[in-house]
Amino acid sequence: METLQATFFLFVFVPLVNPAPPLQQESLQFYDYDTDVSMGSLTQQDYEMQSKDIRKDGTNVSLDTSLILQSDDSQLDVPATKDTNLPTCLLCVCLSGSVYCEEIDIEAVPPLPKETAYLYARFNKIKRIAASDFADITTLRRIDFSGNRIEEIEDGAFSKLLLLEELSLAENRLVKLPVLPPKLTTFNANQNRIKSRGIKANAFKKLTNLAYLYLGHNALESVPLNLPESLRILHLQYNNITTITDDTFCKSNNTRYIRAQMDEIRMEGNPIVLAKHVNAFSCLRMLPVGTYY
Repeated sequence: METLQATFFLFVFVPLVNPAPPLQQESLQFYDYDTDVSMGSLTQQDYEMQSKDIRKDGTNVSLDTSLILQSDDSQLDVPATKDTNLPTCLLCVCLSGSVYCEEIDIEAVPPLPKETAYLYARFNKIKRIAASDFADITTLRRIDFSGNRIEEIEDGAFSKLLLLEELSLAENRLVKLPVLPPKLTTFNANQNRIKSRGIKANAFKKLTNLAYLYLGHNALESVPLNLPESLRILHLQYNNITTITDDTFCKSNNTRYIRAQMDEIRMEGNPIVLAKHVNAFSCLRMLPVGTYY
């Protein structure tokens, strides 16, 4: 009897020493963002590729090619695709109305889910923004394209973004500004190649909510005209500004006028000597930062 029991326990224990390696399964979440990828099982070719990734000793399964989708008996083939053609929410990270496409070397604005409110596409290789990129994304409130290679923004690219409040085009290669949406509160175009002729005379006049304007480290020869009353912070440091007038910040025909909202103007790093233009600051509560002598 003791012999039989020993044999039985040995029979049960042996399979536990070397169990057959189960295939790892991960479920994928697919978003209905008008992409052409359908949910279904992997093709036979994909299955063969993932089989090659399993070591002979059964100790490793490649996570990149071992994704198996559970479906019903009717199977739909999913064609192979390169990383650059992946749906946006597989290539980027989509989370509660925010899309993060940072440092993934994309060269164009990816198709966005229609409910996108915040887009972060910093430090990529985007060279151009087309009017079609945001034509159907009217829910956007913040866009950040800092650290790309943008040289051109097509006319009307932001014209339909009536809810957009924050736009950053810093660290690009722009020589002129696009038409900006009306509800902007913050606009950052630091470290570009913008000259004064690249900014239209009324570029900021109708932006009655604009509070933060950053145009430092460009090639401006003068301060932009018609700055809105709502402006609180203005950065113009390290440009080529050589002169300003009594109407640049104030109103020469109204000596009682005070620009009450303005808290900071930075003009250091420009060739202008600010002490020569005292009347230009008479309406300000604080003098601009810059060279006076």
